[in-house]
Amino acid sequence: MKVVQINSVCGVGSTGRIAVDISKKLNDEGIENYIFYGIGESNYKNGIKFGGTFNIRLHQLGTRLLGKHGFYSKNATRKLIKRLKQIDPDIIHLHNIHGHYINVEILFKYLSSCKKKIIWTLHDCWSFTGHCSHFDFVGCDKWKTECNHCPQLKEYPRSLIFDRSRESFHDKRKLFTNVRDMTIITPSKWLSGLVSQSFLKDFDIKVINNGIDLQSFKPLSSNVRDKFNLGNKFVILGVASSWGIRKGFQYFINLSKRINDDEIIMMVGISEEQRSILPNNIIGITRTDSVKELAEIYSTADVFLNPTLEDTFPTTNLEALACGTPVITFDTGGSLESVDDKTGIVVEKGNLESLFESIETIKYRGKTFYSENCIKKSRLCFDKNSRFLQYVNLYKKNIEGKMSEIDGN
Repeated sequence: MKVVQINSVCGVGSTGRIAVDISKKLNDEGIENYIFYGIGESNYKNGIKFGGTFNIRLHQLGTRLLGKHGFYSKNATRKLIKRLKQIDPDIIHLHNIHGHYINVEILFKYLSSCKKKIIWTLHDCWSFTGHCSHFDFVGCDKWKTECNHCPQLKEYPRSLIFDRSRESFHDKRKLFTNVRDMTIITPSKWLSGLVSQSFLKDFDIKVINNGIDLQSFKPLSSNVRDKFNLGNKFVILGVASSWGIRKGFQYFINLSKRINDDEIIMMVGISEEQRSILPNNIIGITRTDSVKELAEIYSTADVFLNPTLEDTFPTTNLEALACGTPVITFDTGGSLESVDDKTGIVVEKGNLESLFESIETIKYRGKTFYSENCIKKSRLCFDKNSRFLQYVNLYKKNIEGKMSEIDGN
């Protein structure tokens, strides 16, 4: 069996790490596999880059000026397909195919004729909309029937002039639904539910939760309290790769006006500009590339707060749980699926009062009330070894099914 994964990045970002973790699981099974990627650099041995910076810049320019993201990068995609034909994989596993690096028309015309098993893990909603990767924040449901007059043209993937959401919607529907043997994977039940209402609804849809490295994310002792002069204060933690309105930045600012003197907020992923405007009871930490440092911060916190207004299945929730820290989250997208009453509190989306009350509830009960169940749930549900083994088993099952069909004929 040979497996090829295709993703925007390799080894970095959430999707890049997932692709590499799956690849390592395949390596353990002695299965030949490759990751084709188009953005950034990677030293991962199974990674193969195609395209390049010039290709990405042209694709970005085309998207900005002409408005049809995903339909440029023709030469790069032809080179990719040439390599695919040389490798001749049994399974082609797609991840993020947006990001200004690949031409979906050329790719899917090949996929519809190559007689390979196609698996597509959706990490957002771009696959079934005419433009955006998320629409929950603006409450748009045009994707159910036909995208048009897109309210998010200025959001990723940004178009500055033309609204071609209707055209892209119909082209994507025609291309994507023309593939015969495809299984769609989503990391959350929430996203699976959306897919089942979209033009992709007739495909086999399965849920495989994202997993995390439990050898890295676990309760750790550290000097974080001393380093940031926290003393015995109750620590409310927020973590994001970058903070903006959709990640709930303003809720932390609003909460800072209400928390008590024995409470303090820490936010990881803050920009220098944001740090300059933070109130005194919010400690802003720029993004850390040290997993150990991040796990130490999670472990130090008394509660992890995720007031996201738009999310598929945030791994930050999983990382906090694995470090024994209870989670408070809005009932947004797939964020609530990792939290129950033994591991935290789910709050009505946008309800600041309930957010504050939930923090006080966890403070009253104490972190130890939740910690053991948080760790237990992370081991049971979110161990990346178990989660990504599901992909390997899915590959094997499909190959065995194809062999049975051949033998039967």
